[in-house]
Amino acid sequence: MSDEHFRKLERMYHGAPINQFYRPVLEVGDGTAELTIPVRPEFFHAAAAVHGSVYFKALDDAAFFAVNSLVPDVFVLTVSFNLYLTRPISEGVMRARASVVHRSRQLFLADAELFDERERQIARGSGSFMRSQIALTPEVGYA
Repeated sequence: MSDEHFRKLERMYHGAPINQFYRPVLEVGDGTAELTIPVRPEFFHAAAAVHGSVYFKALDDAAFFAVNSLVPDVFVLTVSFNLYLTRPISEGVMRARASVVHRSRQLFLADAELFDERERQIARGSGSFMRSQIALTPEVGYA
């Protein structure tokens, strides 16, 4: 795949309305993606740490874009995702790193890890993804 494809995926991601709330930064490579999200109190549950839904978003988004980096014409879809929360976080930055570990004509598998600023793993996950029929076009922000 090309750097142009990777940059278009990044622009599409950053333009999604949900990301105005989370303020993530995504970098896409060939079969890889890295995502950072600054920790904010708005993400906290009652025990003053980041809610698991934010962990999921970071890991799924990174894995999704690692896979979509290998698919130049359509969105991929998350079919399933396993998540393991290993450590709480309440400050700093969350950094998710993902890579594609298997690909076939219809199925892609990606692994992702989530780290705190001290490079301690705070979560890990793996997902399965498939091609959709939604074209990557300027109308969906792929530009």
